[in-house]
Amino acid sequence: MHDELVDHLTRSTPLNRGEALRVIQDVLAYFDETAQEFVRRRHRELQAQGLVNASIFERIEADLKYRAVAPPEFTLRQLRRIVYG
Repeated sequence: MHDELVDHLTRSTPLNRGEALRVIQDVLAYFDETAQEFVRRRHRELQAQGLVNASIFERIEADLKYRAVAPPEFTLRQLRRIVYG
């Protein structure tokens, strides 16, 4: 499906064609996550690390700016509503 990218990876890394294709599929699946799914997942991960919500939501707000496809800008309140409904 992504022949040019597979070719590039096989030329520029020690990956063979099958490995390069699996890496591409994994990366695409990772970035297929919606902004809402990302917020919920990151909240769970950061909460599991012992962070408090004030820190968590600020960190999520900053993380969202670096997503591959920029999501809409969420306020801290909107982030909380995504997690808690």
